Amino acid sequence: MHEAIVVFSHLRWSFVYQRPQQLLARMAERRRVVFFEEPVLDREAAPFLERSTPAPGVLVCRPHTPVQRPGYHDEQFSCLVPLLDELLRAEGLERYLAWFYTPMALPLAATLEPRLVVYDCMDELSGFLDAPKELAERERALLERADLVFTGGPSLYRAKQRHHARVYCFPSSVDAAHFGLACDPGIEHESQRPLPRPRLGYFGVLDERLNLPLLDALACAHPEWQIVMVGPVLKIAPETLPKHENIRYYGQQEYAQLPRFLAGWDVCLIPFALNEATRFISPTKILEYMAAEKPVVSTPITDVAEPYGDMVFIGDGIDSFIAGCEGALALSGAKQRDMVRAMREVVAGTSWDATVRAMEELLAATRTPNR
Repeated sequence: MHEAIVVFSHLRWSFVYQRPQQLLARMAERRRVVFFEEPVLDREAAPFLERSTPAPGVLVCRPHTPVQRPGYHDEQFSCLVPLLDELLRAEGLERYLAWFYTPMALPLAATLEPRLVVYDCMDELSGFLDAPKELAERERALLERADLVFTGGPSLYRAKQRHHARVYCFPSSVDAAHFGLACDPGIEHESQRPLPRPRLGYFGVLDERLNLPLLDALACAHPEWQIVMVGPVLKIAPETLPKHENIRYYGQQEYAQLPRFLAGWDVCLIPFALNEATRFISPTKILEYMAAEKPVVSTPITDVAEPYGDMVFIGDGIDSFIAGCEGALALSGAKQRDMVRAMREVVAGTSWDATVRAMEELLAATRTPNR
């Protein structure tokens, strides 16, 4: 049995099923995974850990504290450190790896003695809305402490490689069998079936990364198109989302339901703004859309346009994006077959299983004689 992994995350396991869950659920087949979340406010009780086991081998620990400051704020650590120490003792964890998704949790490592420290950098968090002012300084400290740094895409890799000697690019992959289910239109989600065609869809978090004026213009330019938005609203006011009869918001859906929505779409959208929050983004959804063999239209996000610009439509600006959608809907049979062939080659060349195997090899090969 491999060493346990103690994970410190700003994302909740029960939130959108994405990179952390895909990697760690697979790693938990060989090793125990303890997933330590950000605290939640609980004024009624002494600090405690709410525990759950959402996947085999994965123990999710959600701290409840009376501290009002959210996230891994400095005021939280007097509550969190004893909870973490007691957790490690109760679980008998003596040999383990520390795995960080957020540098803000780094103070928790002060009393830990992990064999390795891993920073899986899946986003440039300092560019996100409401990012803590201490984030950049804490990331510098984490990069000094980390033995291995993984990045979620080539743009992040280029940004981080000059700050650490052992940075490895592991772009987000795809569960091809899961999203390939969407190739069968018969599995379509019943709540979407009454909508007329054509349908243009997006799934993911609805936050500051979305280009809301673009969505608004898209709906107005073609009122006969149905725009389907699947995902939770986060960090932006719901009333700022464009409201039109042909835009449908379905809220957060379980991971298992995503192919059922995707099955009924004619075009898949990546309508991201070009801002600090998307500068280094490597959207997992591009490969998930490809596994469903659907035409894709994206704004010119670097990690989409550079590797996949020859098989997806890139719309630089509102008019160009709308024209891309028109082109995607008008694909000839021959062009569609060429697109699907290219997408299948890409999808066949990547998998979460292969990513985990490569990461595990690095974990096993990395030695820290000073620990």
